[in-house]
Amino acid sequence: MNLPDDLNELARAIIDANRYMTLGTTEPDTRPRLSPVYFTHADHRTFYWVSSPTARHSRNIEVRPEVALAIYDSTAEIGDGRCVYIDATASIVPDEELPQRCAEAFANVAPGATAFQPEQLTGDARLRLYLAHATSHEVHVPGRDPSNESGIDTRRQVTP
Repeated sequence: MNLPDDLNELARAIIDANRYMTLGTTEPDTRPRLSPVYFTHADHRTFYWVSSPTARHSRNIEVRPEVALAIYDSTAEIGDGRCVYIDATASIVPDEELPQRCAEAFANVAPGATAFQPEQLTGDARLRLYLAHATSHEVHVPGRDPSNESGIDTRRQVTP
């Protein structure tokens, strides 16, 4: 497997081709908490998901908004794995932003997914809309890729 020359395009392709990401938050005792979530995105920089505010990862974000995201194809053959790693700052979407954010988050949902309306994510509703603003992106570069002179799996900074 050889990586394409344009790693920025690779990052965009990985993000666009996947529906789930791993959301990494920090527990009160500083242990990591990993949660798979269905996501949508805007411009490969703002990531959206819907969750209960009582979920552990949601409570963690309320206190410690710095998160890590990993988006990868888990069906890839061994040695062909591709991943985008994203550092971000996450938060619940405030009620006053829901009309604009819902329009953005649910403009292109996958078949079978719910395109939530603002009134479904406020008041007594059990779910809320969350977002993460990316602060950096990296792609996985396998050690055996010819462009990787070290021969060891690494990450390379990209700007999708």
